[in-house]
Amino acid sequence: MPKPPTLLIIGCGDVGMRVLRLLQPRWRVLALTSTPTRLAELRAAGAIPVLGNLDERDSLQRLAGVARLAQAVLHLAPPPGQGAGDPRTAALLQALMRGGAPPQRLVYGSTTGVYGDCAGALFDETRPVAPATDRARRRVAAEALVRTYGRITGARVTVLRIPGIYAADRPGGHPRERLLRGTPVLAAADDVYTNHIHADDLARACVAALQRGLPQRVVHASDDTELTMGAYFELAADLCGLPRPPRITRAQAREQLSPMLLSFMSESRRLDNRRLKAELKLRLRYPTVLEGLQGT
Repeated sequence: MPKPPTLLIIGCGDVGMRVLRLLQPRWRVLALTSTPTRLAELRAAGAIPVLGNLDERDSLQRLAGVARLAQAVLHLAPPPGQGAGDPRTAALLQALMRGGAPPQRLVYGSTTGVYGDCAGALFDETRPVAPATDRARRRVAAEALVRTYGRITGARVTVLRIPGIYAADRPGGHPRERLLRGTPVLAAADDVYTNHIHADDLARACVAALQRGLPQRVVHASDDTELTMGAYFELAADLCGLPRPPRITRAQAREQLSPMLLSFMSESRRLDNRRLKAELKLRLRYPTVLEGLQGT
């Protein structure tokens, strides 16, 4: 019987754990964690836990040794919370290249925030990035690093641009929590289009990218939903039997809401996901948020 391929997951949080469940027992999975208390959890889930931290030099030296065992890498770790670049991704890629023959398959989980505000336009992955926040600029820097890694090493690199992730069993992943807080949404005249993906479908997209992703390719890991943010929360409220959120103007939002929430309410876009379906051959289990919320 052939030996199963080995995958190294960097950032094995909620989505990484879903990927882990999908791949067993066909893959051997190494999972990097910086939290010692998670070692037993990862082991019980079927992974081989690797204790390390992308911010620590000693950890990176150990990671270089581990990387020799992997044929593929799934990179889901976020950049640091400040700065213009992503030193964590830079350090990871250096470790991969120090490990001997570098992994020849890499999937990176980025964000659709790299596009900035698109005034509600519908577009595919050829649209130039235009990040409007430092958070998004760090993701653009990380994308450039992984694509350079692909060119240098010949590895097949797929960048998944990911919108809002939801699932009832995901921490903070159901709109019910926000509805219960009574957080307002924008008035219809000021509202923005948002994009979504169910966590289970995102995990399946990660697996599909590992198996079928084209070299140096960007893919929108988004479902088929075309709803404004306000309409999304109104749909969720109706399905949950909760009051619909109050509508406020953008001027009122600036006075009442946090800068982080305002930043999400300042960007409007609709994503063409044909590459996800045609190239990765992914059939969405939850093609819109209606199916996803009804199933939770």
